[in-house]
Amino acid sequence: MTEQSTTQHGAPVTSDAHSQSVGADGAIALTDHYLVEKLAQFNRERVPERVVHAKGGGAFGTFKTTEDVSKYTKAALFQPGVETDMLIRFSSVAGEAGSPDTWRDPRGFAVKFYTTEGNYDLVGNNTPVFFIRDGIKFPDFIHSQKRLPGSNLRDADMQWDFWTLSPESAHQVTWLMGDRGLPASWREMQGYGSHTYQWINAAGERFWVKYHFHSNQGANAMSNDEAEQLAGSDSDYYIRDLYENIEKGNFPSWELHIQVMPYEDAKTYRFNPFDLTKTWSKQDYPLIHVGTMTLNKNPENYFAQIEQAAFSPSNFVPGIAASPDKMLQARIFSYADAHRYRVGTNHAQIPVNAPKNEVHNYSQNGAARYQFNSADVPNYAPNSKGGAAAVEPVNVGGGWENDGALTLSAHSLHAEDDDFGQPGTLYREVFDDGQRARLLDTITGAVGGVQDAGIRERAVQYWTNVDADLGAKLRANLGNSQNSEAEASNKL
Repeated sequence: MTEQSTTQHGAPVTSDAHSQSVGADGAIALTDHYLVEKLAQFNRERVPERVVHAKGGGAFGTFKTTEDVSKYTKAALFQPGVETDMLIRFSSVAGEAGSPDTWRDPRGFAVKFYTTEGNYDLVGNNTPVFFIRDGIKFPDFIHSQKRLPGSNLRDADMQWDFWTLSPESAHQVTWLMGDRGLPASWREMQGYGSHTYQWINAAGERFWVKYHFHSNQGANAMSNDEAEQLAGSDSDYYIRDLYENIEKGNFPSWELHIQVMPYEDAKTYRFNPFDLTKTWSKQDYPLIHVGTMTLNKNPENYFAQIEQAAFSPSNFVPGIAASPDKMLQARIFSYADAHRYRVGTNHAQIPVNAPKNEVHNYSQNGAARYQFNSADVPNYAPNSKGGAAAVEPVNVGGGWENDGALTLSAHSLHAEDDDFGQPGTLYREVFDDGQRARLLDTITGAVGGVQDAGIRERAVQYWTNVDADLGAKLRANLGNSQNSEAEASNKL
């Protein structure tokens, strides 16, 4: 008999899959104490390395806006001709700090723009989608990809148990098991903001936006055999490749493109545009070129400038805001909270995280505080002593309509919303014959490691739901593998 989930204080939990929001597409409520408890507990599981994205490297560079996209956003960094200093950190999601770079895993693609209006952080991946659509499932997802609490070993059964019971993961798992799961290097992979964001122009008009960074080095992959060989011979291959290329003056670059959806389109688009497991068709919303990102400077001290770098989706600037994406809303809390725990409450004062413009606020004290206001500046607001004050903008920033009761549910459904449609299209219409063959080989090996017969059968059905022919081929491969193992055992 399944036991009732409870909070840390023993109260029953009504949902482990859905955050409480104002209507299906509304804002997540701070009153969802279980979501806050779950994410806050998860953020404090490791000391001192990151709970996720622990293994990584990065570099500094510049972003230059070469096109005019001012009709979509008033953000200073995206005005024509503006050049902005930036930092990027590439990473692996599930592996520990000492894990090999070439394990099959999504790659983090986190960018910090040091703009004239404050720091803007775009914390994305090398895939346009993710495994889940609601942040309340994130701790469970990462636990399933990490290690068993008893043996401390990674386990195929728990990975596939979670994935097959979370069908929304199929799109991302198809990307992961395909060539994107093993990029040839960080320089040779695409980057995505993944989430839907909101841009606001000077007139206060709102647009929904997705970010795409296209590598000028090409988007290339390595084989399973090459990745396995490098894991043993050069486990820091990606870090070495990036550092050495920049040292030689071979500066990698990416072209930033955006997809722009008119604000009202989101209400009737065929896929839910705020579902992180979905993409927007480029035929519906073509790519628009914005500018070029170039990495031209290695860190002088890895710990000070990369390990202590703290990226958070909560770091917005005027002209850019959040959306109803439930994963994004959860990350807005979770990332900043993780940094307060991992690096300290004053992590924004660490030089690599500090903005280039002046800071004026009334925060004080806390561990590692070394910037502070002079004694004649009041430490409260409002005040009549001439201290800094908030200024209401002419046009209010981002937002959207909320109209509904607090609910534990998925996003509202749109005409073509389902979990297996887009991964099926990816497999049949985007992948070529070689990519489809490599995907089959990879998932055969991955599902072949599952010991529990029930989970293995669910995994076969999972891929059958993506594509019936793919599922049939996987079943045949697994059957042949079992027969070969049985024959080998009989000969012993």
